[in-house]
Amino acid sequence: MTSLDPVLDKDGVRLTVEDAVATVTLTNPAKRNAQSPALWRALTEAGRVLPGDVRVVVLRGEGKSFSAGLDRQAFTPEGFDGEPSFLDMARGPEAELDATIAEYQEAFTWWRRNDLVSIATVQGHAIGAGFQLALACDLRIVAEDVQFAMRETSLGLVPDLTGTHPLVNLVGYARALEICATGRFVHAEEAERTGLANLVVPADQLDAAVRDLAAALVSAPRDAVVETKALLAGAVSRTYEEQRTAERAAQGRRLRDLAGITD
Repeated sequence: MTSLDPVLDKDGVRLTVEDAVATVTLTNPAKRNAQSPALWRALTEAGRVLPGDVRVVVLRGEGKSFSAGLDRQAFTPEGFDGEPSFLDMARGPEAELDATIAEYQEAFTWWRRNDLVSIATVQGHAIGAGFQLALACDLRIVAEDVQFAMRETSLGLVPDLTGTHPLVNLVGYARALEICATGRFVHAEEAERTGLANLVVPADQLDAAVRDLAAALVSAPRDAVVETKALLAGAVSRTYEEQRTAERAAQGRRLRDLAGITD
């Protein structure tokens, strides 16, 4: 995207906006965009300060890797400056631990808002929290060198940053279990074949491919895209008949809107 004055630029996250397309960039390539609580709070803030006319959000990471996951400093006794270490959190009250994890999860939840379409642009490593951040988006365009892995179980943990739901929806329960339990790498060919990736391109074509997709997404009328996204997002939890009903209601709203009829 064109370099613009950032709307937000803090704690390893930069948000820029060009017309109807916003770009959220992870900006710590020296650490392969490793994640921290401060970064998660900045991601949450980015979602809150998005201008209302934004329709597409592109998520990208500077450097050779999208995100190598959680910064291992979280597991040291010292933790991060000004933050409780994960070990101290574990020793505290259970309700406080649950509330803290819920706060961290907010960084991963807003990407699927019905009024937005989000695209993760993924190159190199997308490990653990990095994999889950890519899964938080609606769509994923990946470079040929991409390496997804869910390494939490190898650390004695579970994926807890909202990644399990989209992963199962995309690849099915059995494959999701195998990916998470083994922590193995998923490369570009498998990612595209199993639905993790919408498109695989050479690394030097990644930005152009995302620009083309974003342009196509904003070319359609916004309300039609919003209604369609809501229909598709709810389809899994509805019966066939419930989905038929939802389609009729959505189409009725669209036709009334096109006819200039207001309730």
